[in-house]
Amino acid sequence: MVENRIDGVGSSHRTGDGNGNPGCISPVELSLFSNRVQSVCDEMGAALKRAAFSPNIKDRLDFSCALFDGNGQLTAQAAHIPVHLGSMAFAMESIVNTVQWKPGDMVVVNDPYKGGTHLPDVTLIAPVYLQGIRVAFVANRAHHANIGASSPGSMPVSTHLQQEGIVIPPTHIQRQGEVQQSVLFRLAGLVEGEDSKSKDQANFTPPQQSALGDFKAQMSANRIGVERLLQLIQRYGVAQFNKLVEGINDYAQSLALASLKTIPDGRYRCTDWLDDDGAGTRGVQISAELTVAQGDIEVDFAGTAAQVNGNVNCPLSVAAAAIFYCLRCLMPEQMPVCAGAFRGIRLRAAKGSLLNAEYPAAVAAGNVETSTRVVDVVLGALAQAIPNLIPAASQGSMNNLAMGGIDGGGESWDYYETMGGGMGASSKSQGLSAVQTHMTNTLNTPVESLESHYPIQLTRYQVRRGSGGQGFHSGGDGIIREFRFTQPATVTLLTERRARAPWGAQGGKPGKTGNNFLNAQPLPAKISTTVAAGDVLCVETPGGGGWGKE
Repeated sequence: MVENRIDGVGSSHRTGDGNGNPGCISPVELSLFSNRVQSVCDEMGAALKRAAFSPNIKDRLDFSCALFDGNGQLTAQAAHIPVHLGSMAFAMESIVNTVQWKPGDMVVVNDPYKGGTHLPDVTLIAPVYLQGIRVAFVANRAHHANIGASSPGSMPVSTHLQQEGIVIPPTHIQRQGEVQQSVLFRLAGLVEGEDSKSKDQANFTPPQQSALGDFKAQMSANRIGVERLLQLIQRYGVAQFNKLVEGINDYAQSLALASLKTIPDGRYRCTDWLDDDGAGTRGVQISAELTVAQGDIEVDFAGTAAQVNGNVNCPLSVAAAAIFYCLRCLMPEQMPVCAGAFRGIRLRAAKGSLLNAEYPAAVAAGNVETSTRVVDVVLGALAQAIPNLIPAASQGSMNNLAMGGIDGGGESWDYYETMGGGMGASSKSQGLSAVQTHMTNTLNTPVESLESHYPIQLTRYQVRRGSGGQGFHSGGDGIIREFRFTQPATVTLLTERRARAPWGAQGGKPGKTGNNFLNAQPLPAKISTTVAAGDVLCVETPGGGGWGKE
């Protein structure tokens, strides 16, 4: 077994009096500082959205931005995507310690076994220096629909990491302010090893131009983050800036501890299953035991299945992100989200297990589907301790759809989206319908954007009435989303809760399972197939579970 703290370190750096009071820093000053670093993340995200080319980033908002201290511990994050942010918080320290940094550097990485999640999520990291002292880092992570996988959309039904696209270890995309054009062009062209130093950007195809634009947007967002953060550091001075960072960490730790102390001491266990791994294994078990002692929490995944042949495996950072998310939901809404919030949380998972997979296990769906099931398991355990605070299971899938082909102009195209469904009901309210839940925080792709970019028509898009579980409060309903192809394409579905329904809580009924159809014929939960012009793909997403007896 391996044990890790959620903040990625084994010690707690503290200032102040030990009770969450950050020394002589006034509460007003601390609040102002917390909002200022948060605003840097928000501005980075706004810049990335405006500058990006692909619908994945500019429309669906499949990206996240965060700040870290000089050692790689989380300082602030925008309210973006939980699975991105939690995994970055967990893994950043190990990433930054593997790189020789200099002012003006920027590094790109997507390797799931070196701090990434799955290959389409590409992270760019830049250090912030003042007078030769490394004070902080900025980072953003964005989903790329084409990262060179074996099928369009780069979310294949894979059994090996190399089938999922190009693997980028921590690599300099900028050195001391100079963009490494060969790295940038190679990423945009998705031809690993190609001599791109003299490649004429004007000769890039439109898809390559779009990819190039997205990478440049990520670089620009980091440059804005570095500039704004440097202004703050210069304003405060390095010593006071670091003191304020420690101040918000201590404050977050005190708020987190106060919140988690409301969970009664004890051991709480829950088991749930993934439908299948896409490679023949059905009923993939995920078990978690939460040990709570005066606000300290250990999450032990003993009993979870060993890594499987299919792509529902995930690196430990993804499991950590799911725990981070579940426990963050119990903390005050306005508290700073930084490393201090997770100092009392520990994680255990066996190496070679589903949640701590070893290279070269396939992981494309682990980041999206398995992370979502980990949330169900952790919330299921917490429901035994604090039943009135924990909702029923939400839809339990991101309903991943990837597709692509050659358009009428002879250009290749790639598209990827996740789909909303039903939210689980709670003791206070009905579950929301037709929403993204838990580990994803993206939007749908607007119909106008989808049809203008790709040879697809959206022929049906509606709430799937009656799919939420009944109860004292009923679960939210899923959606029905139907696509008509105007040209041949390859389509991949990575979906869950097609066999096992989202559970109800405290006597509530489960939500309905989802369904996938091609020309009205059922499709498996995970499949890659070809379609002809005129074919119709229909995805019915699961509803959320009900809460309480009717």
